[in-house]
Amino acid sequence: MACRISELVLGCRDPELLARFWCEVLDFVVLDREDDGSVEIGPREGFGGPHPTIVLNPGHEPESGKSRLHIDVNATDRDQDAELERLLRLGARPADIGQTGEEPWHVLMDPEGEFCLLKARLGPLS
Repeated sequence: MACRISELVLGCRDPELLARFWCEVLDFVVLDREDDGSVEIGPREGFGGPHPTIVLNPGHEPESGKSRLHIDVNATDRDQDAELERLLRLGARPADIGQTGEEPWHVLMDPEGEFCLLKARLGPLS
């Protein structure tokens, strides 16, 4: 048996802002709030299911240079163009990191950092 990802931990300036954004993008809910300002979001069934949860920790300054971690997402119920429009309406912004324009993904910024919308459409996990 191999390990599997159970949660992603992201340092950020505003956990509540990112929680609202990513809950809308991923159809997640807030699972927990800690006294230190951390917010854990995840699927409605909670921690331990097929989807990892995301823990947003406050107070971390952005790293200089490229971060070692960003989130990639795939649409589950629409094509990439329709999902791109939805993400832009939610507040995502296009990011130019030197792409050629031929990539099958879009590089975007959430309210605090980079993520990618990949081309492949995935079926939702049941």
